[in-house]
Amino acid sequence: MDGRRNNRILIVDDNDAIHADFEKILREAASSSSQLDALAASLFGEVPTVGPQVEFALTHALQGQDALDLVLRSLEAAQPYAMAFVDVRMPPGWNGVETVEKIWNHDREIEIVLCTAYSDFSWGEILSRLTHPERLLILRKPFDPLEVRQLAYGLTAKWLLRRQVTCRMQDLKHMVVQRMRDIEA
Repeated sequence: MDGRRNNRILIVDDNDAIHADFEKILREAASSSSQLDALAASLFGEVPTVGPQVEFALTHALQGQDALDLVLRSLEAAQPYAMAFVDVRMPPGWNGVETVEKIWNHDREIEIVLCTAYSDFSWGEILSRLTHPERLLILRKPFDPLEVRQLAYGLTAKWLLRRQVTCRMQDLKHMVVQRMRDIEA
């Protein structure tokens, strides 16, 4: 665990326009807003404010099966995704809930945002099928770009914090075992 943030995000949607929206929101918006801030600061003689500049690495899948394949390859390469935005409706293949089920069978750490414009599933139906509600959020379409950015920042940070806690717990367990050996000796 090197402590570096994992900014790898998987976008799963059958609509190419949605993929372009995510690109615009998570890649282009960050660079254009920082350029705009710098220009405004120079015009008004102010010191530009510098916030956290996070660059997200986006990967795209048009269907659930493609998404699962990408997740499996990322795990094999020890470069897992921190989160995924998954559309609920993706005909003709798996729907979003089924896609998340299959992804979580292999990667239980990935944070998921289910994106939907419809009420295909009730919250109860989703909870009965997806067993990690603490790693699941719902985003209604059409979505607000600010909400998408907040989810990306927050959930990638949450992924890292959970990994750090897991490593720390392993360290503490190792220390307890070592201390018990020392006491017995």
